[in-house]
Amino acid sequence: MQTPHRFRSKRQFWTYCGLGLETRDSGQYRVVQGQVERRRKPVRIRGLNWNHNHEMKNLFKSTATAASVREGVWREFYLGLLSKGMRPEMARLTLARKIAAITLKIGRKEKRSTPNI
Repeated sequence: MQTPHRFRSKRQFWTYCGLGLETRDSGQYRVVQGQVERRRKPVRIRGLNWNHNHEMKNLFKSTATAASVREGVWREFYLGLLSKGMRPEMARLTLARKIAAITLKIGRKEKRSTPNI
């Protein structure tokens, strides 16, 4: 990660870690009988992004998997997501994102070290 200050938001960090969703849209508008009209189909979600740091993704997803089976606050959060009707794989992704966001926040709070030159 080098430095957490290179990410403006947690969403950029999620994308770097491979936890950001990839969406595709071939066009919001089309021409029908000479008139421009908006498509009714929503943007399609294609899954997680492919351009990411594989080690970071493995770290956060394995941490989320381990945290979802052990007793504690993370398991309660995971079970809460499941009780709301979320699929287990999406609940683990949400848990991994939460852990990544907290990691980024803690990394930003640390004092920047400057080498003595």
